[in-house]
Amino acid sequence: MSISSIRELMSSYSPVSEYSQPDLEKELHVSLRNGSDTDSSVGSTGSVGRGGSEKKESKIVDGRIVSDAIIGLSDGMTVPFALTAGLSALGDTKVVVFGGMAELIAGAISMGLGGYLGAKSEEESYRATLKETKQEILTDPASVTETISEVFEPYDLPAELVGELTRHLSASPNLPSFLMNFHHTVQEPSGSRAWVCALTIALGYFIGGFVPLLPYFFVGPHDAFSALRWSIATMVIALFLFGYGKTCFVSGWRGHQNIRKGIVGGLQMILVGGVAAGSAMGLVKGFQMLADAHGHDKH
Repeated sequence: MSISSIRELMSSYSPVSEYSQPDLEKELHVSLRNGSDTDSSVGSTGSVGRGGSEKKESKIVDGRIVSDAIIGLSDGMTVPFALTAGLSALGDTKVVVFGGMAELIAGAISMGLGGYLGAKSEEESYRATLKETKQEILTDPASVTETISEVFEPYDLPAELVGELTRHLSASPNLPSFLMNFHHTVQEPSGSRAWVCALTIALGYFIGGFVPLLPYFFVGPHDAFSALRWSIATMVIALFLFGYGKTCFVSGWRGHQNIRKGIVGGLQMILVGGVAAGSAMGLVKGFQMLADAHGHDKH
């Protein structure tokens, strides 16, 4: 494999934000191991690059957005459910509704702020790492050369080719991008990442927490226990579907093994939500008994 094909490969990923790190590493790995002829390597590289672009363009939902939505929904389906179930022990529907709505709003704001600050910290960390990398390239080129060689070491390339690649990259303006992708293995966050993360987590939390609260809007002021039964039934279904969908989104939707994993994931979500709700109900009931006992002692 000649250096011209490597140059073509390097030029295909020069902007850090074009590809994710695993795609870059896979592309480089395949090209280095399979390409022996210059023209065929360049052609295959070009097709891979175009394929990567097409894959990105056809991508419907960003993986990070899905992850943020799962975080928000997961917390929203357990914490507010546990709170409303615990407040139901008081038997007052208004208390459950007002307390649940207050927790939903406060929790969504808190979760959204947490996601925003986390994304901002990620951006700051990326900028600091990039600045440090550029500074190292200027002040310690020998260390950078050694780092480049270490990046190619797992691919078992000939020493002559590694040396040629190292010399080429050392003088390339794309060296910071190469080091960020292959050495530091960090991806450049988008400019709107913080706001998207905050809104996705907050909205997921609110939607997930509103599901168990919904039955309380359709019962009388003192029918909290009746609404609790409907809330539990609704949440059992919702938790199972959420756990099933979350698991199958990662492992796949088809096949007996993936279906079994989805069922196990759904049952685990039901178990987690049940333990949280049971614990909250027990604590509220215990506090209520203590308050009643304290009131009787005063009389």
